[in-house]
Amino acid sequence: MIKLKQIIGGAVAALCMVGALVGAAQANEGGAPWDKFPTERVTDVSALQNGAKLFVNYCLNCHSAAYMRYNRLRDIGLSEAQIKANLLFATEKVGDTMKVALDAKSAKEWFGAAPPDLSVIARSRAGAQGSGADYLYTYLRSYYRDESKATGWNNAAFPSVAMPHVLWELQGPQKAVYEEVPDPHEHGKTEQHFKGFEPLAPGKLSTAEYNSAVADLVAYLQWMGEPAQNQRVRLGVWVLIFLAVLTTLTWRLNAAYWKDVK
Repeated sequence: MIKLKQIIGGAVAALCMVGALVGAAQANEGGAPWDKFPTERVTDVSALQNGAKLFVNYCLNCHSAAYMRYNRLRDIGLSEAQIKANLLFATEKVGDTMKVALDAKSAKEWFGAAPPDLSVIARSRAGAQGSGADYLYTYLRSYYRDESKATGWNNAAFPSVAMPHVLWELQGPQKAVYEEVPDPHEHGKTEQHFKGFEPLAPGKLSTAEYNSAVADLVAYLQWMGEPAQNQRVRLGVWVLIFLAVLTTLTWRLNAAYWKDVK
């Protein structure tokens, strides 16, 4: 009975977290159009492993993934020894969940709000423009320098975002470029339209390399939201094949039974 209550309580907490994240996503869909995430990365084991490394090094300092255990990374080809040697910074046990040392109270005092858990962030951020992976792929590539903000950064996909650009050393700083276009509603007036980004200084990675790294990170975030998704898709293909064969055999058997009946 106690275990059942714990399971129900965990499910309710997860649903509440998803609801809060969905509300935040819907409230911030007024940014730049979303780019298409390269979905093939989710089935690429090397991409998922690189994404896990980026997640632990750059995201897990502030954001937890409380519904994900380190030992689940064995599903993407990492051994327990590799997990212990390269990814265990916040704990000593591979069976532990991906939690951070930063407590919610301190985070709220420092950042104004506690950083959200990222266990299901890719699933929760889907919107009218595309999937949650599309949003994250655009968001992590859309930071630009803005000295009017407290962090010195802004984001074209999430205007006035509170989170600083944690990957800026990899990407390098860039500025947003706008152009004046005629206002379609008022003659003689103009309005600013976002045109693109202009690099201010080179990062550790080239643009192509940074985009590839972000795609790996987003692939991992999407996989983490449902670690069994690749296995589910593979199983679904075999189920459809089985049903197709069964349908064919049933149809032929039915024809054989009724061939002499007029």
